[in-house]
Amino acid sequence: MTPRTAVHIAASVATLLILTACDRSPPSEPATTVSSFATAPGLWSLYDQSLKAAKYIDLTHTLAPTSPVWSGFGPAKFGPSINPQTGKPYQYAADGFEATRYELTTDQFGTQLDPPAHWAPEYPTIDELPATYAVRPLVVISIVEQVAKDPGYHLQVADIEAWEARNGRVPQGSVVMVRSDWSKDWPAPELATRTPFPGVSLPALKFLHDERQILFHGHEPLDTDTTPTLEGEYWLMHNGYAQAEGVAHLDQVPETGCLVTIGFPKFQGGLGGYARYVAICPPDWPLGVAIGAVPEAPLPKSDKTLQWDVAQGVRVRR
Repeated sequence: MTPRTAVHIAASVATLLILTACDRSPPSEPATTVSSFATAPGLWSLYDQSLKAAKYIDLTHTLAPTSPVWSGFGPAKFGPSINPQTGKPYQYAADGFEATRYELTTDQFGTQLDPPAHWAPEYPTIDELPATYAVRPLVVISIVEQVAKDPGYHLQVADIEAWEARNGRVPQGSVVMVRSDWSKDWPAPELATRTPFPGVSLPALKFLHDERQILFHGHEPLDTDTTPTLEGEYWLMHNGYAQAEGVAHLDQVPETGCLVTIGFPKFQGGLGGYARYVAICPPDWPLGVAIGAVPEAPLPKSDKTLQWDVAQGVRVRR
């Protein structure tokens, strides 16, 4: 798939979203067959024609007690949920279910969505972000070659302009992910202290927001930049912009043509989000998984059961 083909696919999806959203007339009779998707009102036809055959790629790290985290926060701890009446953990055999207790020292953990209130209390918290964040065009700008020569390389305006020379203008309202391949060493704990690390320069951030009006950007490391004052993150938060950190698997996504879905829990007054990002790419993209390619409902039964591993501090299948 060429970049131009991907752009055309993304444009077609966007056009279909607009056209189908305008059609709100009720059907003359109940939809009872799969073929009814094609003429259904609203956005069902978008799903049937574009999203059902798409490739889905998870851009999110699995959270675990061993996930890299800044020493100023400290590590997380997982454990079985305890019945307060007995003081014992719930068990499948005795109670019919089990649950997990998460002792999280921070909301700046794993793959994240930082709301601006993380640094600036006058701006929205995680639960105050609008629902319109849910789905956006995804732009992936690679600095892998630059990082191979300079591990502390930061995205520059020239890198964005080079991307645009190949693919066209960065779409307004899009999410721009900066690929560095830093996350390929995840979950090595030393990632939390490894220096230098790749980042995003302040001029690049200002260009993306002021000149291209993107929704937010994302990067693989756990900080935006390596300046003494974290000037990029400071500028973002104090100007009302969110950002993604700890993003994974950007090496599996093309530069253009994909969408990204954005999910996160709504902690009241939360200053960070344990986010999940999933790229939705064109059907002819060779990576990812399509709907129907794996069991979904019902989900598959494993021949190994979950058991608590004291050493790892999580449940594992054995």
